[in-house]
Formats: sequence, structure tokens, C-alpha cells
Amino acid sequence: MVHSIATSREGAQIGAYLDDTYLEQVDTTVIAVGERDETPWVAVEDCLFHPQGGGQPADRGWLEGVEVVPVRDRDSGLVVATAAGGGLPSLAVGERVRARIDLEARKLHAALHTAGHLVEAVGRTQGWEMVGSIHFPGQARIEFQAPGADARLGDPDGREEVTAVLRDGVAAAVADDLPVSARYLPDGRRVVQLDTLHSAPCGGTHVRSLGDLAELVLPTLKVKKGRIRVSYSATHRSPR
Repeated sequence: MVHSIATSREGAQIGAYLDDTYLEQVDTTVIAVGERDETPWVAVEDCLFHPQGGGQPADRGWLEGVEVVPVRDRDSGLVVATAAGGGLPSLAVGERVRARIDLEARKLHAALHTAGHLVEAVGRTQGWEMVGSIHFPGQARIEFQAPGADARLGDPDGREEVTAVLRDGVAAAVADDLPVSARYLPDGRRVVQLDTLHSAPCGGTHVRSLGDLAELVLPTLKVKKGRIRVSYSATHRSPR
């Protein structure tokens, strides 16, 4: 059941997590409070919290010092905050609150998501099409399908050979420190671009440029049930 939702233009939700990956804290206004399955939630105007989706995990965050988990409410479409372990503070629409995220976790998620786009880009240079992706720490991978038979994938030496080609492509793009940017299409979709190398619709958080990626490692790819699985790991480079 939804208790209240602000409908004025001033009460519209802003995706602050999309505007600035590195924004750690913001003072904002409650625009809605509600409850679903007896679990209360709060929505704020400047939404700092990335909800789980698009292969990226949810941010770890706090609202007025209480740890929260962001999710997207099915009915309102708002990104709302629910309590991670205890009760939410008693808040009302129009009240000013402080939101904060775990910035180190955010930077890791952004690095993994951006690295995933880069792995997709170098995979496409082999003529492959992406059919799946996940950007969770410890589970990150891109899955491809090849339009035709690729003899290199049939034996361990061949798989290592093509993985080396992917590693070289990834390393070159990181060394060139290609810029990462986002733009919105007329239909409202957000497109993330790795300079001229790659672009794709995406609602995730990303680093400023590929030079921000560190420890980007690709183990030898695997082929399972006709899918080419390219696993990877990455971190965010320390300030330069």
C-alpha cells in the first residue's frame, strides 16, 4: 500500500546516482513514503542510491544515519529506500534529510560495470554478440554467441589465444584512457559511450575514463552450452 506520493513537478525524483558517480552525500527532501508487504519505504528527491538492476548490485547507503537498501517500487516507479536491518526513521513528505552512500563500494561497482562494457566492446571485434552480462564483484562476466563456428574455441590453446587478443584490446583502451560519457536519446533512454569504441543503453554507474580502471584481469574464456563466457575482475584506480 502506498501512503503518499508527491505529484508536483518540484517533487519529481532526480537520479543523482546517474548524474555523478562520485557524489557521496546529499541533503534532499522526502517526496514519498509508503509500505509494501508491511515493509516501510521512503523516496527522496535527489536519489543518491543505485538500485540493483542491469547486472549491477545495489548501493550500500544511509538515510539519516540508518542503513538502507534501495529498490525500485513497482507501482510508483520511484527508487525507494527500505531499512537494511532495523526500522526506518519516521519521516514525512517535505522533510529534509541527509543521504549518504558507501563511496568505495560505489567506485568498485562503477569500475566493474564500465569494465563490462569494455569487455563487450572487444568481444564484438571478434564478431560476437553479447547475450548476457553480470557486474557483481566476484561474479563479473560477459556472455557472447558467435554467429558462426570459431575453430579457436574448440581447444584450450585456441581459447587462450583468443583470450590474449581480448586482453590486448582491453589493455590498449585503458592505456589510451578513453573518456566515458552518457547522453539521453529523445525517447529518454540513457546511452553510455566509451569514446568512439562502444555505446550501449545503460542505467548503471560508470567511471570518468578508462584510465580509472585498475587490476583488470581476464582469465581464459570458457565455452558452455554454445555460449562464450568471458569472466573478468577490476577495481577502481587510486586517485592520481
